[in-house]
Amino acid sequence: MKRTATVLLILASCVATGVAQTGAWKADKNHSYVAFTVKHLVISEVTGKFKDFDISLTSSKEDFTDAVIEASIKVKSIDTGVEARDNHLRTDDFFNAEKFPEITFKSTSIEKVGDNLYKITGNLTIRDVTKKVTFDAVDNGTIKMGNNIRSAWKASLSINRFDYGVKWNRTLEMGGLVAGDVVNITINLEIMKQTS
Repeated sequence: MKRTATVLLILASCVATGVAQTGAWKADKNHSYVAFTVKHLVISEVTGKFKDFDISLTSSKEDFTDAVIEASIKVKSIDTGVEARDNHLRTDDFFNAEKFPEITFKSTSIEKVGDNLYKITGNLTIRDVTKKVTFDAVDNGTIKMGNNIRSAWKASLSINRFDYGVKWNRTLEMGGLVAGDVVNITINLEIMKQTS
C-alpha cells in the first residue's frame, strides 16, 4: 500500500501543471502513428499505416491556439500488412509514390472548442491535389520527466479519396465498391519539446 502511494506521488509529480508549452516540438516517432481505415467489399475494413513521417509544431501560446503544425508522410512507407496490396497502393492506381512521394499537411488555424478539444484546420496535399480539411483533435496532456517535456495528441479526419485523384476501383455485382471512397485517418501523436 505504501509503495503504491509512493508510485502515485511520483507520477503525479511528473504531470506538467503549468509547464511552459511554448516553443518548438517534434514527433517522437517511436510513440506515434499515422493510421487509416477504408471499407473493403462494403462489409469489412482494411487498416493500414505510414511508417515514415515527420510532424513538427511551433507555438508561442500556452494553449497551442497559435500553433503551426507541419507534417510530411513518405508514401512508400505505406503498410497494410499485405506486401502485394502495399505495392499496388504505391502505383498510379492509387498514390503513385514515384511521382508524388509525399503527403503533406500544414495548419492554417487551431481553434480550442472545449477543455482539451481542438479543431485543427489546414491544407492537406495528396498527389499534388490540395484541399482544406479540419481535424478533430484531443489534447491528452503534457508531462515533464526530468528535462524532457512531452505532449500527447490524438487527431482524426475523414476524407473522400476521389477528391485527391486516388480513384482506382471496381464495382461489386451486388452494388458498392471493392474499396470504399471514404478514408478515416487517425493520428496518435507524442511530441517532444525541443531544447536549444
